[in-house]
Amino acid sequence: MATVSADIPGLWNGTRRFGRFLASEMKPRGRVLTPFNVITIVIMVTAAVILYFRFTQGLGSVTNLSQDVPWGLWIGFDVITGVAFAGGAYVLTFMVYILNQEKYQPRVRVTVLNGFLAYVFYAGALLLDLGRPWNVINPIIGNSFGVSSVLFLVAWHFLLYMTAEFLEFAPAIAEWAGWPRLRRWLNRLTLGAVIFGITLSTLHQSGLGALYMMARDKVHPLWYSEFIPIMFFVSSIFAGLSMVIFEGSITHRVFHHRVGRDLERSHAGIVRGLARICAGTLFVYLFLQLLVFVHGQKWEYLATGWGAWYLLEIVGFVAVPSVLFLLGVARKSPKVMGTAAVLTLIGIVLNRLNISVIAFKWYLPVRYVPSWQEIVVTLAVLSAEIWVFRWVVNRMPVLDSAHVRADEEERVERAPASAA
Repeated sequence: MATVSADIPGLWNGTRRFGRFLASEMKPRGRVLTPFNVITIVIMVTAAVILYFRFTQGLGSVTNLSQDVPWGLWIGFDVITGVAFAGGAYVLTFMVYILNQEKYQPRVRVTVLNGFLAYVFYAGALLLDLGRPWNVINPIIGNSFGVSSVLFLVAWHFLLYMTAEFLEFAPAIAEWAGWPRLRRWLNRLTLGAVIFGITLSTLHQSGLGALYMMARDKVHPLWYSEFIPIMFFVSSIFAGLSMVIFEGSITHRVFHHRVGRDLERSHAGIVRGLARICAGTLFVYLFLQLLVFVHGQKWEYLATGWGAWYLLEIVGFVAVPSVLFLLGVARKSPKVMGTAAVLTLIGIVLNRLNISVIAFKWYLPVRYVPSWQEIVVTLAVLSAEIWVFRWVVNRMPVLDSAHVRADEEERVERAPASAA
């Protein structure tokens, strides 16, 4: 009892110190009234007002959704497209922790952070589209388990994968908070979390595509096939890595004061390596698309307006960026590789929206067009994610490589003990 009583003041003092540290970290760093801050604050405040009406007066008060088109921009872009963009986390962790491609290690933390925030905000955006969002807990607590539903699979995978990504990023939080013992303990969980996360990602990336296998008569034949799950999985590889290239070029300029020496030296080599992988997977994806097209004998659709739209997607945003990636690697040109990454990301947006919104029930006389409120809320979700990402990067060891050296030192210290 005396020992416990003696520990209470120490625990209380430690809690107070951490509280003061957290309060100091919450203070803004740099100018507050920047153009970006002002614009995004206006967007988020406007979105808050819109969401008030959405939750008090229903979806119909702020969206153009209907019984014919129950899923719109919030699902098509925020969830189905956003999850593909977050694919860089599982691909990069697979390369580093499973294939031992150590040269990509300096990019792991920021990529995992980006993926984790994407899932948190895009899964949060999913709640906005649910007619009864309070029922979202049902698949978790066992009320009306839909074990034969693809959405049941996706819901559980989202929850578990967010947990796995949090565990992968948790050592950075412990390092920032000054908890070395907790950091060492969390580091031991990293490999298990990575393997678990990779397994979940490969399943729910394709699972999102499986949702549309049940919509054979609703998705335009140029975009529908029984291989949609495979297409979604393969495209998530080059979509995620293109986002890593795009995000890396921005963070190097915006957060240059936070970039560590190892990442600064290896950035060009990392981009070239990722560009090679993007080129290869884009060619695989293009081959699969051509295979599906020829096998399905869809030639007659090419003479229509939908055929021209399909060719724009396949040629302009799959074939062209795959060639540009190869040219960029051969010429060691960051601009060419960056251009290819941007075209690839646009192509992913186009493909996911074609399947979920644009070419979905293409035969309806009155087509769905998102309302301005839906667009503002989508921009607000992106703005909030950027705000949190910026706060974390400016404070936690995300872009520097001190944690890499610390992990190496820890392995060196453990080696003699193991030998003994």
